[in-house]
Amino acid sequence: MLAGQLALITAALFTGAAVYINIAEHPARLGLDDRALLAEWKPAYKRGFAMNASLAVIGFVLGASAAYFQSDWRWLAGALVLVANWPFTLIVIMPVNNRLMAMEPEKAGPESRALIQQWGRLHAVRSSLGAAATVMFLWASLL
Repeated sequence: MLAGQLALITAALFTGAAVYINIAEHPARLGLDDRALLAEWKPAYKRGFAMNASLAVIGFVLGASAAYFQSDWRWLAGALVLVANWPFTLIVIMPVNNRLMAMEPEKAGPESRALIQQWGRLHAVRSSLGAAATVMFLWASLL
């Protein structure tokens, strides 16, 4: 049961961080001018990626372990939803990230702002996947 509890905690941490970005950090950064916006987004993205990518993998391993040891498909379902952030990020978000990372802050403008706004909408999917995984892990832990 410990693996399941740790999976739930990890998914909740992932979700909290992702939702914080969508509700607080991203709207605040959109108030910056275009140059500052891009200059702030780049290091924030790198730091956030390292943290949330690790949490998604750790939560997946813990959830899959709980599924194995408890013979309960709900843990595996939550683990798969949480780790779905990886392919979603690599396939859908990464092209936007790569374009933004290639831009110099000195050349920021309407295009970089539009891409960062698009990035925020795409990141909301990551928040939703984390929340769904957290709910699934909670459901599995209660029954």
